[in-house]
Parts: sequence; C-alpha cells; structure tokens
Amino acid sequence: MSDLILQATGLHKHYLSGERRIEVLRGVDLAISAGESVSIRGESGSGKSTLLNLLSGLDAPDSGDLRWQGDATLAPARRGRLIGLVFQAFYLVPELDARDNVLLAARLLGKVGETERARATELLSRVGLADRATHTPPKLSGGERQRVAIARALMNRPKLILADEPTGNLDEGSGDAVIDLLLALCAEEGCALVLVTHNAAHAARCARRLFLREGGFHSV
Repeated sequence: MSDLILQATGLHKHYLSGERRIEVLRGVDLAISAGESVSIRGESGSGKSTLLNLLSGLDAPDSGDLRWQGDATLAPARRGRLIGLVFQAFYLVPELDARDNVLLAARLLGKVGETERARATELLSRVGLADRATHTPPKLSGGERQRVAIARALMNRPKLILADEPTGNLDEGSGDAVIDLLLALCAEEGCALVLVTHNAAHAARCARRLFLREGGFHSV
C-alpha cells in the first residue's frame, strides 16, 4: 500500500477490572493510506475507542507496532500537524466563541497569526457557520457544535482525521448532515478518515468497512 499515513501491526491492549484481566485488542492490524476513508463498527465495549486512542498516540499498546508515516514516535507537536480528532462530546471550550475554538488547534502548535485566523474563518464558512463565528458553544445547537469541532480538527491541515462516534450526541438529521460534511471536507482537503460509528448507514459511506469483534477485525 503506497503513501501510508499510519500502520498498526499486532496491537494488543488489556485492562484490569479488579483482579480480572480484560483483553480488549488481540493482534489488530490496520494500514491507512493517504486520502482513504475507513469505517469501524462494533458493539459497545468492543474496543473501538481504545483502538482510536492507540492510533492517535494518546495511549500505548501492551505490544505491537505503530508507525505514523514510517516513524515509531509521535510527539505532541507532530500529532497536532498529522492528526485531527473529532469526538462524540465535541470538547469545545464554552467560554470561547466558535472561531477561537477552531484556533485552539493552531495555538497548541504555538502560532496564531493572520494566516491562522484566515484559515479558521474559511473553515467556519465551509462548515456553514460563517454567521455564527462569534457565538459561544452554549448558543449553538449540537449539530453546529460538531461542525465547529470538525473545523478545529482540520485547522492544521492534518493528513488523517480520527472521528470517534461524531454523531452519537445528534439527532438523525443532524447526524446525517455531519457525516456528509465530514466526508466532503476530508475529500476536499485530501486527508484520510477513520470513522468509528454504530451507524451502519454512515459506515457504508466509507470506501473500506471494518467490524471489530472479540479483539480483532472481521468482515462486515
């Protein structure tokens, strides 16, 4: 596979619940190429979010190998440039307006100037929130908050978007609109997408579809 953004080989991860050892991931392999879209479905507790935490470098596997563009290390600054994250719970700062929430991604890299402000304004326009840029999250609907979160994830022009149940807190109509937007923007920006979702229809929109069960991938 050419232009690999991420490659995971033989990932294992377990947690302890009291004296009980729970094997969550058992030898997971996954490769993501530039620009492709991949969906991951699975029952609650199957390890989907755990896997995304490993792929993002926010957690480490018990064993196995992870490579981001061929490199085994992922420092925070590099993660901020390579990966954009979209969460079910939005994770917006309630005191900041929409534009400043988008700019947070750039602030984490230590630079916010006119170029970054213009990028944030452009992204808010592309997600349909040009007229809501100065509104704080409490004044936005759930769908609008997720649109801000998508804009924030794209702020630093990442190569990969990891989206963890991005429609989980939305009604059906808003959820469908968010998936439309996420797929369209990733295609426009040329970044790969890994979408974790319970929604079979949303998963089917991705070019490659995987199902996580008993610690490994199975055919859908």
